[in-house]
Amino acid sequence: MSHPHTPAVTEIRVADGEAGPYGITAGPDGALWLTLVHSGRVARLALDGGLEEYALDSPGCRPMVITPGPDGALWFTLNQANAIGRVTTGGDLRTFRLPTPGSGPYGITSGPDGALWFTQMNTDRVGRITTGGAITEFALPVTGGFPSAITAGPDGALWFTLNQANAIGRVTTGGTTTVHPLPTPGAAPVGITSDGTDLWFVEIAAGRIGRITVDGAITEFPLPDRTARPHAIAAAATGDCWFTEWGAGRIGRITANGGITEYGLPTPSSEPHGITVGPDGALWAALETGGVARVAP
Repeated sequence: MSHPHTPAVTEIRVADGEAGPYGITAGPDGALWLTLVHSGRVARLALDGGLEEYALDSPGCRPMVITPGPDGALWFTLNQANAIGRVTTGGDLRTFRLPTPGSGPYGITSGPDGALWFTQMNTDRVGRITTGGAITEFALPVTGGFPSAITAGPDGALWFTLNQANAIGRVTTGGTTTVHPLPTPGAAPVGITSDGTDLWFVEIAAGRIGRITVDGAITEFPLPDRTARPHAIAAAATGDCWFTEWGAGRIGRITANGGITEYGLPTPSSEPHGITVGPDGALWAALETGGVARVAP
């Protein structure tokens, strides 16, 4: 499926190649918020390019995914520090340690219950943290499943990828879990998003985009380049999702019928990771080599 115009793609340099912009989200303050995974910082990027950085507890804490919370702050996972972080739009930081050692928190999202929900990669758990810092953990019915990204579904539950269990999981706000195995073996799903009707996810090892209905029906769409290593995905509208191709240095778009369009980034091998719809309606992606890409659809 072709689109009538090619979107304008621009890049903004935000860090050196060692800092590693990884996660990105739109804040409630009309700015973008980033995690700098390799330097142990979070950053606020204004739409005019103004940048403010905030140092976390340690350079090696590995902040990964970041999301707006229901309290007007930004919440993020600290993968190596085994903690969840919170930063206000003014830069005040707090850290909440997880009760299970070495759990490797990764994905995080606001839930429909006014709390934040996150995945624990190394311990087969999904966690819930209130805005006051009270933490509950729910064990998943898998071993070595590597729960990765998580998003709030249109059905009032949380949906997440099980990267090594090759499945999509669902957990209710009460902690009841369901696992939906993927048809493709070894697909290694990572990013997941809701478009308001269905859930869309990426298969980093299989080079496919998948869709799952709230009833568990799965459809998979192969990318033109099966080695593109799709990583993260964000819904711009119902049946309109955008994703990063980490291995190919591209941004892709998939529509409801599975039509895929891909756009190259200005800098080769820029390693796009997180992607979000910005406050300006454009798509913004974090580039691990030190930049942020803006795609005006």
